[in-house]
Amino acid sequence: MKNKTKIPNFFLGIILAVVYLPILVIVVYSFQDSKISTVWEGFSLRWYRELFLDRSMREAVFNSFILAGISCINAAVIGTMAAVGMTRISWRSKGLIAYFSTLPIMIPEIILGMVFMVFFSFLGLPFGMTTLVLAHTAFCIPYVFTMVRSRLIGLDPSLTEAARDLGAGEVMVFFTVTLPLIAPAVASGMLLSFAMSFDDVVISIFVTGAATNTLPVKIYTQMKNGVSPEVNALSTIMLGGTVLVLLGSELIRRRDKK
Repeated sequence: MKNKTKIPNFFLGIILAVVYLPILVIVVYSFQDSKISTVWEGFSLRWYRELFLDRSMREAVFNSFILAGISCINAAVIGTMAAVGMTRISWRSKGLIAYFSTLPIMIPEIILGMVFMVFFSFLGLPFGMTTLVLAHTAFCIPYVFTMVRSRLIGLDPSLTEAARDLGAGEVMVFFTVTLPLIAPAVASGMLLSFAMSFDDVVISIFVTGAATNTLPVKIYTQMKNGVSPEVNALSTIMLGGTVLVLLGSELIRRRDKK
């Protein structure tokens, strides 16, 4: 019995090593003093200081935060309204509509990026923050929609019916009964959308403009000249921020289940 348990654990250990060892190497070498990212010359916070003094990097970080913040708020509003509306209709094509609503999650990002680029060019929109927000909102909506819809399916319909019997209108029922009950799912979807938008590079490359640079795109362009220790430091900070956001989303989801 012990051997049967050790074999799966052994393969699990190999998988974890393959996935997380490269990440660990990046984190470790972000705290070294050498200009060559793969040569250790002692512990130092030099590249974190260089990173915070880099003006173009600060602008890219600011743009990424603005983009992710606006996109996740837009996705929360649209995704929540779509999920609420989906639970109230009784069409035969309801399942098909829900399936198509989640397609942006399944379609490869490079395809989405090309589609957005062609579509925005057809509309004559100047590429920049506007096109970035529209594209990121579109592919973030399914994350909120899926979480809120699954939460709404589990709600007791008698709660909203009781509110209507007491004279509350549709708007009041939503804000006083439905929204407080689905708020954890909305918050979890927003956190996940923020992380997805903040880390996206593929779609952003297709729809960004010359005057607008996001953090992932800047990292990608810098890596063409080799990975510098500054990029290692930046990657470590982004990794830590993303892990915190995803952990927050998971904690909200688990608390909601209880």
